[in-house]
Amino acid sequence: MQHYFLSMAAPILENVLSIIDVCRSKGIWTIFTQHGHKNVATEDGMLAQWWGDLIEYGSKNWKLINLLKPSARDRIINKNQYSAFHGTGLDESLRSRNIEELIITGVMTNCCCETTARDAFVKDFRVFFISDATATVNDELHLASLKNLAFGFSYILSTQQLCGHLSDKP
Repeated sequence: MQHYFLSMAAPILENVLSIIDVCRSKGIWTIFTQHGHKNVATEDGMLAQWWGDLIEYGSKNWKLINLLKPSARDRIINKNQYSAFHGTGLDESLRSRNIEELIITGVMTNCCCETTARDAFVKDFRVFFISDATATVNDELHLASLKNLAFGFSYILSTQQLCGHLSDKP
């Protein structure tokens, strides 16, 4: 949910903000990720080869969309691969808090979100993937990811289903 992805994220932003509000009201830890590369000019890894255009760490495109406004209680993870688990210490942070379930929102459904969901599953986390709070470049890729994840990696819910469930919990 960075400026780089604003056009893709705009249609789901209201749903993401609703989920953040409900989670905060229930004391659920919110984690934001920022994908960026510190040496864009010299980066030659697979992401650079695949995309050719990398998000430069610290740039305007790297910053989170202004409406998100992380609080002091939230965590921001800097990453340079699709998965939020790759080289970030996320697994250890979640386990140190005895967290067993993850809610995934954001962009791109078929890249960062799906890879993070799959990694979470193989690390034995229960994953809730929010269908209308994730987005990608087109509906076909979005739907394909939702179908794949639903088959063996995560529970697919709408924002309304998730928020209703969380609101019913003490």
